[in-house]
Amino acid sequence: MKYSTFLAAAVFAAGPVVADPSVERGEYLVQGPMGCGNCHTPVGPNGPMMDMDLAGMVVDDNPMMTAISANITPGGEVADWTDAEFQRAIRECIRPDGSLIGPPMPCGLYRNISDDDLASIVMYLRSVPAVDHDPGESRYDIPLPPAYGPPIETVASTEPGLTVEYGTYIANIAHCMECHSAVGEMGAPSPDPAHLGAGGFEFHGPWGNVVAPNITSDPNDGIAGLTDDEVKTIITQGKRPDGSAMSPPMPYRYFARMTAQDLDALVLYLRSVPPLPSPG
Repeated sequence: MKYSTFLAAAVFAAGPVVADPSVERGEYLVQGPMGCGNCHTPVGPNGPMMDMDLAGMVVDDNPMMTAISANITPGGEVADWTDAEFQRAIRECIRPDGSLIGPPMPCGLYRNISDDDLASIVMYLRSVPAVDHDPGESRYDIPLPPAYGPPIETVASTEPGLTVEYGTYIANIAHCMECHSAVGEMGAPSPDPAHLGAGGFEFHGPWGNVVAPNITSDPNDGIAGLTDDEVKTIITQGKRPDGSAMSPPMPYRYFARMTAQDLDALVLYLRSVPPLPSPG
């Protein structure tokens, strides 16, 4: 199904009923709010190489790590995993051999993915074209924890709607706070609750050095002075209220595919984040 066709149906679908797992739901999540291709799709001189969508790439290479995202198409090692193993790798960041998936995979936030959405994500990833590509293996010169939390048995669905609760769920799967918070004790996958949303995380890439901004309700450093439409434009278009362009690595083109309901709920959640000053 084409993105435009699916999203149009999603936007105008009536009722807040949580749907059964489906390829369509998985496509929306992976290619929309989760923005999986932002890290898993190789980038060439002209931008993302869509003929290799989700085939893995070097995400970060610095003295502390060489983080390489996996090929999550049926052409990668995931083809040999069971659905349960694939789901555990996404939600708990543990591979079938017991090894841990390290940063920048947002493991601490993906633990909140519901059972139904998790099933939909795997259904969709099983359906995408297989890409024969081996992106390599990650190297970490920093200690990784044995796990990012206790084993997860089940996560209930959150009813869609214009609520802070549902906005929190969208923020978790969009891993907003992974990039917009100071790093917690377990590294990038675990935002520090004491600095939730206050910004300050630094990114180094071909676009230069970028510092994640404050997205709390702080009146001086945060988004309190912005209208909802201005916040939405930042999220989906990467444009500030003055019209200037923001920098990567925020996945604007994926967030632009969010439904109106999900975007409204996300902004409602951001308004609820306690105000904190930016670090420094």
